[in-house]
Order: sequence, then structure tokens, then C-alpha cells
Amino acid sequence: MNHSLSISSTQKPPTNSPIVNQSQLIFKQLTILCLEMLAALPLGWGLTKLHFGGISWIFGGIAAGTAILQGCRIFYNYSPKPNRTARKVGMGLVGLTVGASNANSNIMSLAAGVPIFIFLTLFLLLCGVGIGYLYSRLTKTNILTAMLATVPGGVGVMSSIAADYNRNVTLVALVQAIRVTSVVLLIPFIARTSVGNSWMPPLPIKGVLIDFAPLQLELLAVVLLLTGIIVYLAIVLNIPAGDFFGALVLGATFNSLLHYLPFASDIQFHPPLLVNIIGQMLLGITIGEYWGEKPNFGKRTVGYALMSVAMTLVAGAIAAIIATQLTSWDWLTCLLVTAPGGSAEMILVSLALHHNVEVVTAGHLIRLIAINSSLPLWLFLFRRLDGEWGDGGVGGDEGVTHP
Repeated sequence: MNHSLSISSTQKPPTNSPIVNQSQLIFKQLTILCLEMLAALPLGWGLTKLHFGGISWIFGGIAAGTAILQGCRIFYNYSPKPNRTARKVGMGLVGLTVGASNANSNIMSLAAGVPIFIFLTLFLLLCGVGIGYLYSRLTKTNILTAMLATVPGGVGVMSSIAADYNRNVTLVALVQAIRVTSVVLLIPFIARTSVGNSWMPPLPIKGVLIDFAPLQLELLAVVLLLTGIIVYLAIVLNIPAGDFFGALVLGATFNSLLHYLPFASDIQFHPPLLVNIIGQMLLGITIGEYWGEKPNFGKRTVGYALMSVAMTLVAGAIAAIIATQLTSWDWLTCLLVTAPGGSAEMILVSLALHHNVEVVTAGHLIRLIAINSSLPLWLFLFRRLDGEWGDGGVGGDEGVTHP
């Protein structure tokens, strides 16, 4: 008895606890995010000087996210996961900017175009299902994994669904990251080529990046607080694209709500350019982080992923051609509306070009709503198909670790 007491008295309490580990993880994530932001600033600024245009900060973020995560992996043997919270914050800030830019637009005038938006959305979804089925048969991958990888949707959303259903998260993230990166890089390049150097004027610093008037700073603090609440609720309630939708509505209605206040009837607030820049950098950083992970994929897996993305881009081009025949929109508007993914990024391109922002915004919002609201139905159908045709194996996923 005494011997057992002496042993127990010499045992030390564990130094690690879930709370301590969580705090350390949050500190590491914040440190990495700060390094990525510091790296993205000069990169984005340099790209604006090279006339890459109003979304140069996204490109700077992609490069910074890739470089920092690669550096962590190579020099510190540490492989952090992509920061999904940072992307949600970025989506909230971009949504706030887009909503404010559309505040004076007559959105109701687009009501007649809703059937066309829905038709284009269904066309892209059906194309995505067909591409996913073909991808599944070629790679011997189960239907659910293939569909989550190929149907246009957010990288984080589709990857998290794959994790929830114990599917191949890294494969889904690979295909989705290739698709989003391709769209984000390719479509702005086409748009820039079509409009030449009028892509976006250089950014003046004084009086534009941020307004230091006390009232404007107070309103900015209120708007950012409300945006933070929206992003938090979207995370807690697991609302797909809720951060973007909520912040967009806030930006579009904030000045109207101010006019109801007796002491603020003549006040106008516009989010400073700095909010847009930070939002863009966060969007780019999270795309780059998926590339910085660098899982061990075989050449065959990457080849099939590139093939599926190429087919998705072709489907988007066909949808743009159909849109030109059904509407009076010019070809660039049709291209921005039907671009397969990167909704926030494509809206930013139209915003930078001052080119039919309300049309592009409406088209992508309807598509986001349709995709996210129909996810339960698609998941039910894909799981039933997996059950009827077998799990499909994991062929073509060589070198990929399943969760």
C-alpha cells in the first residue's frame, strides 16, 4: 500500500491539455497568417505597379500562401492545414465591399433575368455531374469523392464535406484547388487582354486606402463588428457561403439603415479600399495554402485532375456562348457570369473593371444559393449510387492519404 502511494506521489501531472494544445495551435495559425500577410503586401503592390489590375492582391496572396506553407514544411518540418477561418473572413470583407458597390444599383431590374441565371446554373451543375461521373469511371474513384471534386463549389466546403463522409479529402482539395486557381488566373487575364491598360488605374494612397475622419472610423468599426458577427454565425451554424451573403447584404443596406437615424440622415459610408485589399489577400492566401500543403500525388492522379478541370472550363465556355445567345450581355459579362467557380473573385474582376457588377453579382449569388441549397439532395443521390455500384475503390489515388 505504501509502495503504491509512493509511486503515485512521484507521478507528475500532464503538462499538455486540450486547452493548452488549442492555444498553441491558434498561436501558430496567427503567426503563419501574419507572415503570409506581410509577404502578400509587397507582392500585391508589385503586381499593381506591373498593371496586373485591381485584383493583384489575390495573386500576391496566392504566392505568399504557397511560399510560407512550403517554407514551414521544408525548414521546420511542420505542415499546417489551410486556414478556412481566414477565407471566411476574406469572403466577409469582400462581400461587404461588393454590397456597398451595389448599394445604388437597381437589382430588381434583373428579376427578368433570373430564369436565365437558373438555367445557366443547372447547365453547369449537370455538366459537373457528367464530368464527375466520367472522372469516377476513369480513376475508379467512388462517386461521392468524384462529384465533390469536380462539381463547382468552394474548396473548403467540398473538402469539409468529404471529411464528414470519410472520403478522400486531399484528392477533393487537389481538383478543387486546380479549378479555382485556373479560373482566378485565366479569366482575369482574358479580361485584362480585352480591355488593355484600362484594367484599373493605379491606386492612390492618400484619402483612398482609409479615411481617418473620426466619424468614418467609428462607422468602419461598427461595420467590421457586424461583419465579424456575420462570419462567426456562418462558422458556428455551418451556413455555406453565409459569410459572403450576409456581408453583401450588410454592405448594400448599411447606408439605407443609417438614414433612419435622426442624427445620421445625411451620412454616407463607403468601406475603404484597405478593407477590399485585406479581403483579397485572405482569399488568395487560402488558395495558395492548398498548394503549399503539397501532398504526395502520383502523376496519374494529377493528370486526371487536370483533365477534369479542363472539361469544367470548357463547360463554362459553352455556358458563356449560350448566354450570349439568350441575353443582350456582351461576351465578357457572359464569361464572368458563367466562370466555373471563384465567385467572389469573378465579382471582384467585374468590380475592378466597373463592368456590369450587378449582373455578375446576381448570377454568382443565384449559383451559390442553388449549389448550397441542393447539396443535401446531391449527397443523398451520390451516396445511393455508391451503395448500388459499390464503393468504387480508390484507384487513381496513388500516393494519397485518406482521412
